Amino acid sequence: MSNALGERLDTGLAALGLEVESAVRERLLAFVALLNKWNRAYNLTAVRDPQTMVTRHLLDALAVLPFIEGPRLLDVGSGAGLPGIVLAIARPDIAVTSVDSVGKKIRFQRQVLFELGIDNVTALNERVEQLGGARFEQIISRAFAAPDAFVALTRHLLTPGGHWLAMVGQAEIDALPEQALITNTRALRVPGEQGQRHLLTIEAR
Repeated sequence: MSNALGERLDTGLAALGLEVESAVRERLLAFVALLNKWNRAYNLTAVRDPQTMVTRHLLDALAVLPFIEGPRLLDVGSGAGLPGIVLAIARPDIAVTSVDSVGKKIRFQRQVLFELGIDNVTALNERVEQLGGARFEQIISRAFAAPDAFVALTRHLLTPGGHWLAMVGQAEIDALPEQALITNTRALRVPGEQGQRHLLTIEAR
């Protein structure tokens, strides 16, 4: 099965126009193996098939890699570490903070960080609206909330001049707060996935 997963990942990376080092490739596949193992007991994702995990989790996250700038990225409502841990594996030069309010998901993330030796991710079991301290140049979300709520709940964590990245399933979105503006809408082509995905870049007015 590992050869099949590797082939799917390689095919997807080629379709995305991405090249990664062999160590990054092995970490990505190891992440899927751990997710599949833990998912049997802890129900971290509705996706049960490891090959589908490669498509819906790895390649879906990697589709936004060209738009990640850093140096600090906040992943809100990250669940099993998506897309934050995947992006951190591919971009070891950026510092990722991964936040989720569900304890078992953060425990899984911390185990992944330990087992795979990932040192550029901080996994926090917090509610993002109560999070303080550091601010971030980019804040990303894959399935946390509608864009308007995503922006409202994380505004206090964005650096001046920073921006939000909202991964959404369709172009239609709820109205944003008056203090925010969508500056770019990109269609994401996730190899092997039929559904429409879009990446919204949102800036403070």
